[in-house]
Amino acid sequence: MKNKPQLSAEQQEELIKILKTRFEKKPNRHENIKWEDVQKKLESNPEKLWSLNEMERTEGEPDVIGYDKKTNEYIFIDCSLESPKGRRSLCYDRDALNSRKENKPTNSVVDLANEIGIEILDEEQYRELQSLGNFDLKTSSWVKTPDEIRKLGGAIFCDKRYNTVFLYHNGAESYYAARGFRGVLRI
Repeated sequence: MKNKPQLSAEQQEELIKILKTRFEKKPNRHENIKWEDVQKKLESNPEKLWSLNEMERTEGEPDVIGYDKKTNEYIFIDCSLESPKGRRSLCYDRDALNSRKENKPTNSVVDLANEIGIEILDEEQYRELQSLGNFDLKTSSWVKTPDEIRKLGGAIFCDKRYNTVFLYHNGAESYYAARGFRGVLRI
């Protein structure tokens, strides 16, 4: 990934304020995690703040959902109720985008995630997110697709209907106005 621009001091301050407010409103997402510790990590990682800002700018509403003791990292995931509006109508990856002869989407999930500096949620992470609330009740989100499925032209996505998380498949070149992707960022 290229060197990302960094946020100005004012932008950093504003983003941290937004993240703190969200953190305080949803304590069930991060039990036993103190905001002061998260803020210290954020302030010492300006390049990650840029990625978090991109998650926020594309309406992902990132929030802390865990802490990895082994790596000493906080885990942020897009917690918007529906798949982030600024990351919808995308096919799965560059190969899928290149395979479309007409009506191409503007980008692919994999490319945009790389540009933002985040990872696409895998199925397990998606299910973990759903244990924290009800997400994607009207939309769906692409999830990281195993190589065996991708080699055959497919990609997978999830949503939640009838109090159940469903995993589906589609051609990787497909895209829909109600399907985006959720990301994870470790800081």
